[in-house]
Amino acid sequence: MPTAALPRRSRPLIEDHGLIGSTATGALIRNDGTITWACLPRFDSSAVFATLLGTEEHGFWRLGPTTAGEPAAADRRRYRDDTMSLEHEWDTPTGSVRVTDLMPLGTKTPQIIRSVEGLSGTVTMTSTFRARPGYGAHAPLYTRTSRGATARLGATVHPDSYWLDGPHHAITNAGASSDFTITAGERIAFTLTWSPSSHPTPDPHSPRSARTRTEVSWHEWASRCAYQGPHREAVVRSALVLKSLCHPGGGIVAAPTTSLPEQIGGERNWDYRYVWLRDSALTVITLARLGHTGEAEAWRDWLLAVLDPDVSNFQILYGIHGENNLPENELDHLPGYENSRPVRVGNGAAGQLQLDVPGEIADALLAAEDAGLLPARDADAMLRALARWTEDRWAEPDEGIWEVRGPRRHFVHSKVMAWVAIDRTITLLRRRASTTADQLAHWRRLRALIHADVCEKGYDPERNTFTQYYGGKELDASLLLIPQVGFLPPDDKRVIGTIEAIQRELSTEDGFVLRYPTHDESGNNVDGLSGHEGAFLACSFWLADDLAMIGRVQEAHELFDRLLALRNDLGLLAEEWDPRLKRQVGNYPQGFSHLALVSAALRLTASDAAHLPAQRAQPAGALPEREQGTLTVVGVRQGCG
Repeated sequence: MPTAALPRRSRPLIEDHGLIGSTATGALIRNDGTITWACLPRFDSSAVFATLLGTEEHGFWRLGPTTAGEPAAADRRRYRDDTMSLEHEWDTPTGSVRVTDLMPLGTKTPQIIRSVEGLSGTVTMTSTFRARPGYGAHAPLYTRTSRGATARLGATVHPDSYWLDGPHHAITNAGASSDFTITAGERIAFTLTWSPSSHPTPDPHSPRSARTRTEVSWHEWASRCAYQGPHREAVVRSALVLKSLCHPGGGIVAAPTTSLPEQIGGERNWDYRYVWLRDSALTVITLARLGHTGEAEAWRDWLLAVLDPDVSNFQILYGIHGENNLPENELDHLPGYENSRPVRVGNGAAGQLQLDVPGEIADALLAAEDAGLLPARDADAMLRALARWTEDRWAEPDEGIWEVRGPRRHFVHSKVMAWVAIDRTITLLRRRASTTADQLAHWRRLRALIHADVCEKGYDPERNTFTQYYGGKELDASLLLIPQVGFLPPDDKRVIGTIEAIQRELSTEDGFVLRYPTHDESGNNVDGLSGHEGAFLACSFWLADDLAMIGRVQEAHELFDRLLALRNDLGLLAEEWDPRLKRQVGNYPQGFSHLALVSAALRLTASDAAHLPAQRAQPAGALPEREQGTLTVVGVRQGCG
């Protein structure tokens, strides 16, 4: 992403922030050098800086040129090449300065390193540190140390301490601050280290060596990206975002934030700092397609450790270390981002029934194996258990992919993904010598049964479109996945009719896609929530993907280019786009948006290369598979029914 001048706004937007991360956790930094959100030591820990969802009294850390009034936005910012090190540069009347922020990889104690470098002249700088543990609820005791300052509470109130190393800070009841000057060629570093309050002072680390080691690691990882097409910059940046969400323990979170609103001022505010099995499986598929299998292996091991052997009680989301108790609570002391309440922690969707999840898991296991990950006996047992679970429950109504808080329905996408679960199971089990012909015949009969059921009950022949749920008239953007998962081929008239219906009925004036109608024709709420939401970015990329599949490649490129233009100057995307306010909304950065971007880029590149509708690209050297009832064409299994 080229360096760009940053806009000056009276009120910071979601996209005014950049992300730094260690894969164990992350932090958001506003374009004026203020860290407004950071959870330590892990993504789902309570925030020590929560200004993003409140005011400065809820915690922040600002580092930038000294000003008498509001801090100035940087004149330039960028990521350092293919890393997650974020640079801000300011030009002042007396000189220029650069601040580089990062979180070191592989450390036992999470850290934030902020390095200041004088570029020209002399610049007066200020570091203002206001730790507020417990999502801004607690004011810690600040103490001067020989290395800087520490902020901590009694262990019975909050078990964490925060150690600030750097130029000596003045200590007040409110926090710690440091005023200093930086001259051309001079470097000064600040380091924030989390530690349990019961532990001794953490050992100091060299900020320079930590930065070098971390940036080399990011570079090496990004250099292994298999994609070399025209959208490489966007694909690599999206891959780095996805990698940032991959916890070292194997779990993959949906986003590093909670309660950034889907509608400014509304109640559609959710905590995404957990491991959705669907989102994590799709991330694994995406990274595997780019040649990264290490994340797939770690995720598979995590999954095997979290799920019971018979998967009878599996949830659709878990905590980072497999926690299954994620009660949803509201933080009344926080006013929310731009007064969007409530601020929620935990997620009540953990108790929902979502029949699509085994399909995404099975698809991820297949994609990882196709990319070179060796099979595992325990994973095969889990795959069979998920197939049996699907066999027992696929005919039930559920809450669906969008986790509606209304009545359960027979959602078409859920049934399609139940078909995917069985289809991918068949493909994988065919590769195992222990699989018998009778077993395969059983799963093929079930696959055919689900396929016929969907085509009969989920399709409206009068309108030539699949519908959101059996017997309904509403549409749903998840129907765009029907050709992508191979349930029907892209040239099937029912697929083309569905794509065109979604374009007519679920698209904004800009051509972006809504997930589903949130209200009926009478204005009544249909999903159990008040208000509306923006265009869902992943769904909009799905449309570009589908348009390329059905041969409307130029149209797909035009939509894809408009979607790329919605990224901020750092290449980051939230969950949604507000077409009225022309701004990003929802949790940020959102893994779902970035993985859909990668998929669409791969599809468009393959379509351009082949000059005809392309399917999901296989890893280099992979051979097409043929199996009765399905046909794999460049990686997508197409149902012939």
